[in-house]
Amino acid sequence: MDYMKEYTRWLASDVITAEERAELESIADNKNEIESRFFSPLQFGTAGLRGVLGAGIYRMNTHTVAQATQGLATLILTHGAEACKRGVAISYDCRICSDLFAKISAQVLAGNGIRVLLFDAMRPTPELSFAVLRYHTIAGINITASHNPKEYNGYKVYWEDGAQLPPAEADTVAREIEKTDIFNGAKLADFDRAVADGTITYLGAETDEEFLSNVMSQAIDPKAVEAVADEFSVVYTPFHGTGYRLVPEALRRLGLKKLICQPDQMVPDGTFSSVKSPNPENMESFALAIDLARENKVDVIVGTDPDADRVGVVARSANGEYICLTGNQTGILLLDYIINARKSTGTMPEKPAFIKTIVTSEMPRAICNYHDVECADVFTGFKFIAEKIREFEPDGKKYLLGFEESYGYLVGDYARDKDAVTATMLIVEMAAKYHAAGMTLVDALESLYQKYGYYAERTVNVMMPGVNDLADMKRLMESLRNDPPKDIRGVKVTAVRDYLTAERREMATGAITKTHISGSNVLYFELEDGSRFIIRPSGTEPKIKIYLLISGADHESCAKRVELLSDGIDDIKGRI
Repeated sequence: MDYMKEYTRWLASDVITAEERAELESIADNKNEIESRFFSPLQFGTAGLRGVLGAGIYRMNTHTVAQATQGLATLILTHGAEACKRGVAISYDCRICSDLFAKISAQVLAGNGIRVLLFDAMRPTPELSFAVLRYHTIAGINITASHNPKEYNGYKVYWEDGAQLPPAEADTVAREIEKTDIFNGAKLADFDRAVADGTITYLGAETDEEFLSNVMSQAIDPKAVEAVADEFSVVYTPFHGTGYRLVPEALRRLGLKKLICQPDQMVPDGTFSSVKSPNPENMESFALAIDLARENKVDVIVGTDPDADRVGVVARSANGEYICLTGNQTGILLLDYIINARKSTGTMPEKPAFIKTIVTSEMPRAICNYHDVECADVFTGFKFIAEKIREFEPDGKKYLLGFEESYGYLVGDYARDKDAVTATMLIVEMAAKYHAAGMTLVDALESLYQKYGYYAERTVNVMMPGVNDLADMKRLMESLRNDPPKDIRGVKVTAVRDYLTAERREMATGAITKTHISGSNVLYFELEDGSRFIIRPSGTEPKIKIYLLISGADHESCAKRVELLSDGIDDIKGRI
């Protein structure tokens, strides 16, 4: 694409706003900035769009959102009048322009004769998934960039099953986007007129109540909280996001009396003014919450990301230190708790199962083997967990928990995307149960390591900003695929799984077998010491993600292996 030609086209357009024109004129002498905005359109994948806010085809703005929505509308129109009548549910988070992008999306759908159910204010992502199922809509749109920095926004599309858009439908939308002129290709209805004639209707408190009812139905042993309600305490922070209303309400309904919400971060704010990053994966994000917890000697801190689909946990240890749990560790604790709580309450299904992603810790497999629970591996992304849940149903299998290492958890059948509202409720129930036994979550985790074995994990992001990021990522993956490393810092590679081609190759013999799943650009290196070294490009940001999965005789040996293999990442980066 001729980026200067596209830049000039935007400047000449009478569709862009005065603010957008001024923004583009301000970079007239900055060729690199022009190229970064116009070298390529944002790519529409199975998760939709995500990018930095601003003017340009490689930015999130009203034009890219309208163009994407027209692509979705065209897909829905091919499903006929009934699909249009079923309509599309739309929600949004606290980010800059999220409400505007939601309104534009509603106008485009209405302009195509498609019914719209628009939330009257920002809502958690899992409630959007719930709404798609509850109201039987053909699709859903959520305006969010999850836990990305404040400069980002995104456009997430769901299909009628409440999960993110399947690959075939996503490909159709992507093709339709390419055919749609970014300035005049979308059909926009007048918003107020569409509301007046009922094409656009609002979802409000009644949907919240039904969603919360389903959330509370996932509690396994509410009496665990009741038993320690006068002494057990929790600090909660939504990091200025959508969890600020429903998460505290769910915890209060659970019976939690001593709940302290971080007051500064209970205020919705798309600039996330009180945190460096609204990401519960980062310890520094919890700084204010930890200060509040120390002042009040609180037992557990929970924090949900801006769209409340991910949750992080900071637990107070026996000596009063606050320790940030990883997404893997929280999931491990939840899995073991759910299994044991189901057994003790007599609610364990006949065919229990658990679902994780291939980049998630292997410790859950040890837990499942111990308890005779099926453990299934899927690709990264909750849409694959949702697919596996559907696959289980004809065989009468009932999943207990699905989780991925990136702080996402799901239980129940009311939604098909990760849900920090329910996860937070179950984390608090679990922590209360351990509190009654005189244990912190840190104590509980250590007891699980002693029971099931020692494991450690690390995820490293190799950032690739700039106009050549996609080409650099492609070149790196091709290099590793065509010439895989024979060892990583002296630890021999025994086999390589290529999940794109569905082949697993033994390094010593060259023997090839098939992987159980295929179709994702992931390379999985099996090492001689039992460790795993996994590499994949991010689907939402310009970066390569590298995962280290370790097991060992004790914490010390695991830590040493993690550091050794982490050094090997420099060797991988050298191929870029």
